[in-house]
Amino acid sequence: MGLLARIRKEWFIIGIVLVILSAKLQPSFGVRGGPLKPEITIAYVAVSLIFFNSGLSLKTEELTSALLHVRLHLFVQSFTLIFFPLAVWLLLKVLALTAIDQWLLRGLQTVGCMPPPVSSAVILTKAVGGNEAAAIFNSAFGSFLGIVVTPVLLLLFLGSSSSVPFSSIFSQLFMTVVVPLILGQVCRGFLREYLERRKPPFGAVSSAVLLMIIYTTFCDTFSNPNIELDPTSLLLVVLIIFSIQLSFMLLTFAFSTRSGSGFSPADTVAIMFCSTHKSLTLGIPMLKIVFEGYEHLSLISVPLLIYHPAQILLGSVLVPTIRSWMTSRQKAVKLSALQPV
Repeated sequence: MGLLARIRKEWFIIGIVLVILSAKLQPSFGVRGGPLKPEITIAYVAVSLIFFNSGLSLKTEELTSALLHVRLHLFVQSFTLIFFPLAVWLLLKVLALTAIDQWLLRGLQTVGCMPPPVSSAVILTKAVGGNEAAAIFNSAFGSFLGIVVTPVLLLLFLGSSSSVPFSSIFSQLFMTVVVPLILGQVCRGFLREYLERRKPPFGAVSSAVLLMIIYTTFCDTFSNPNIELDPTSLLLVVLIIFSIQLSFMLLTFAFSTRSGSGFSPADTVAIMFCSTHKSLTLGIPMLKIVFEGYEHLSLISVPLLIYHPAQILLGSVLVPTIRSWMTSRQKAVKLSALQPV
């Protein structure tokens, strides 16, 4: 394979490296209030574009069947909003005996309490070729559920409470997730023949938008003057975060592929990403509201700022491997179905 062909094939991973380097060199361009205005272009325009694109590319019958896949939805929501925070809480009981900064450890607990994201899990599921409709449903439903559940979990595990403007967050989610998805479906109804004939690059569009989200996320991370940490604590937290993600992806993979699970290979892909990914878009505003006035708010936010790009980086690196596994499993299922009884 030639260099250009390799670049075309791996352009998304190359793009991730380039946007991170760009954010490091010039973080002021993509921070909140900066020239790029991510509080508008990312929080509203980029997320809306991702879900409009998904609505436009999804066949209505696929989305309808996803709504009826109750077992899958129950698994994902239970894992991400019950098992995940409990497992992290138990892990922190052990880590509290170490010299790691206690505020960073509290930040790890807040990560566990967060709902699934409204973009990255969907895009990575689509990149692999998994059950995108199920990923969209769980990302949207989990985000709405998180508006109520996340503050309760934060109160339960960290003992902090505050009045959360449910109506404000709910309306933003409704406008950036539900409305664009419905609009995409409506437009698909009028453009179905054209879309099926021309097959626009929906996946490439979503991936390009995700690069923009990664860029602004790293701009915020690199430009925060309060993120002055003990290098050892920070390195350990990064390693812990990657270990948690990889362990939980393997755990969801094991559960969803066991005999009698009832999940297809495409379902497993959606489960792995939706169950282990956490929302930065919803998480950071929630932390600022729940921990308003906390002197160590910036330190509590660090693990989530690390977790978000880390889940995208890890997911992107694993896409070819997961796609290869899914393709081979699907072929095996088809061959077994063709075998005479």
